[in-house]
Amino acid sequence: MKYLAKHFVLSALICTFAFIMPRYADVILPLPLQGTFTYALPPDCEVVPQVGCRVIVPFGSRKFYTAIVMRLHDETPPYPTKLVSEVLDASPAVLPAQLSLWQWISDYYLCSMGDVFKAAIPAALKPKCETKKGARSKGQGAGGLSGQEAFSCPPALAPCPLSDVQQQAMEGIVSQWQTHDVCLLHGVTSSGKTEIYIHLMKKAIEEGKQVLFMLPEIVLTTQLTERLRRVFGNRMGVYHSKYSDKVRAELYQKMLSEEPYDIVVGVRSSIFLPFQRLGLLIIDEEHETSFKQQDPAPRYHARNVALVMARQAGAKALLGSATPCLESYHNALVGKYGLVTLKTRYAGLSLPDIEIVDVQEMRRKKLMGSGLFSPQLLAHIRKALEQRQQVILFQNRRGYAPVLECRECGWTPRCEKCDVSLTVHRGLRQMVCHYCGKAYDIPTVCPNCGGRDLSSKGYGTERIEEQLQAILPEARIARMDLDTTRSRQNYEQILHDFEGGNTDILIGTQMVTKGLDFDRVSLVGILSADSMLAQPDFRSYERAFQLMEQVAGRAGRKESVGHVVLQTRDASNAIVRQVLAHDYEGMYAEQAEERELFRYPPFCRVIFIYLKHRDEAVAESLATDFSVLLRQVFGERVLGPDTPPVSRIQRLHIRKLILKMELTAPMSAVRERLLALQSQILQMPGYHSAQVYYDVD
Repeated sequence: MKYLAKHFVLSALICTFAFIMPRYADVILPLPLQGTFTYALPPDCEVVPQVGCRVIVPFGSRKFYTAIVMRLHDETPPYPTKLVSEVLDASPAVLPAQLSLWQWISDYYLCSMGDVFKAAIPAALKPKCETKKGARSKGQGAGGLSGQEAFSCPPALAPCPLSDVQQQAMEGIVSQWQTHDVCLLHGVTSSGKTEIYIHLMKKAIEEGKQVLFMLPEIVLTTQLTERLRRVFGNRMGVYHSKYSDKVRAELYQKMLSEEPYDIVVGVRSSIFLPFQRLGLLIIDEEHETSFKQQDPAPRYHARNVALVMARQAGAKALLGSATPCLESYHNALVGKYGLVTLKTRYAGLSLPDIEIVDVQEMRRKKLMGSGLFSPQLLAHIRKALEQRQQVILFQNRRGYAPVLECRECGWTPRCEKCDVSLTVHRGLRQMVCHYCGKAYDIPTVCPNCGGRDLSSKGYGTERIEEQLQAILPEARIARMDLDTTRSRQNYEQILHDFEGGNTDILIGTQMVTKGLDFDRVSLVGILSADSMLAQPDFRSYERAFQLMEQVAGRAGRKESVGHVVLQTRDASNAIVRQVLAHDYEGMYAEQAEERELFRYPPFCRVIFIYLKHRDEAVAESLATDFSVLLRQVFGERVLGPDTPPVSRIQRLHIRKLILKMELTAPMSAVRERLLALQSQILQMPGYHSAQVYYDVD
């Protein structure tokens, strides 16, 4: 941060005096390349760039890219330099604080600054692979609607008054901020956390500060936006990927203006916005895995990056959840974070009753029929419909069925690019690979034996919808999953219909677990708890508890006590018992003990190292040789190599190594050694075309 601030000040001084204009600019490109690239500034440059400005530069023989200036200087490089083609900004498009955060992300998550740049800036502000003429025409900004026009709304009102319990929680948070920069609000579902957030946001903007309110899922922004706009009016902007790139670019530019939004509501990409006076960061549902970026790089965790951003800005941070992630709860228990708890629901409402149904026993008694619905669940659904109440059914698998199988020879179709079975999507009349997205026609004849007896195995949300509609033809049923929410209009319509009572039953994947509030939901059905526990991941039990507890919390609002039917083949499982008792503390204690014993977070830092190659033998050899090099430096901290459950994606064979580092180990030193070893292994014969990348935490 000090390094960047120093160069920003120096650059500003240089640009003030034209007679000492710098001769060279070091820039970063939106490409997965390490380091910066030096370009010469034209002597007749009309606009002298500053650190953080966008420039158009040639790269390669014919391509032009939008780059960001990182440094201005007069140090002649020992090689010929190309000229900057054009300066796009008179003032920085990326602030010093942002560049500092980019550098932290690059260092911690073991990726290039170019990876971060590509993820951080809206596409409309960084045209790429263009001729000079094309780059000029596209580089002038997004155009179109202004930020105010894109997000206009009625005049603002005062927020609702807090209950005594909510007021105590808010005062507790403010008190914790006296000694901690981060506070965890552990409040049960429907305890009124959002109203506390609103009062804290109002207090912050009255003090002249900006607020970032982060949510894990776009569907949550849809439900909360109207509620927040009634309080904050046009002082609030919304930022997520379902808005057009033009609108996102306009919001980004407004945040750089003299009158930026006081509050931004956004998903994980909102951490990259240019806040000028950030004073408060609120992360709701902080446990959600949606905050973690998987592919492509940078593979960052938005919650953790946001906390670094808040610390750099001197802002206070609040994490909220009914089921905090183990790392956050551990940090609160050891005193790193402040902790405030809300144990009761708003207005004294009771937590939902949970009924466990042993599916194994139901099948033994032949009471399940051919479907996934137990007699108990169907009875409760019919009762809810009779009373004009609503139902949510949760199944954490989309599509029609996960497997198509030939009953004669056992053949199942698999993706030709990935080592996974294809999921049947009957509505699309196709089989789809959920890893690479490739679609295939559904066969009518088994290609292995010629048999015609092909049947679907397992249940996705699409199949559940079809079967339930056949059982309850009078019910109005909707489905919320990735297939039905491709556009902003799709998911907004689904939520609008359900909220307005035009839908009786909502079937969904984990989208329906993420903090949605509906007044008429009296029943929640968890159709297959066991599938969540079968994942080969040390976090699987924690995540299963979080999903089940969160979706259970959708049941029971206002005067009614909700009911949850949890179907499982193992009713004695510890996680099932803990969900039954709403026992988060018991789940934490059990999982923390196990993780400390086997050295997993929050007691150490875990880095997954992935190696990919088109030739499986080369991938295997590469993994073995790299593990030898790693053990020479890191010793027994290295585990593997092993073959992941999905061992081939898009024709690339995958091997994985695990590096477990002490929390006290400096990531800068770890990064330096890992990248040095990576360079060494990739220079060995046969490994030049291999890919190596890292997934931290």
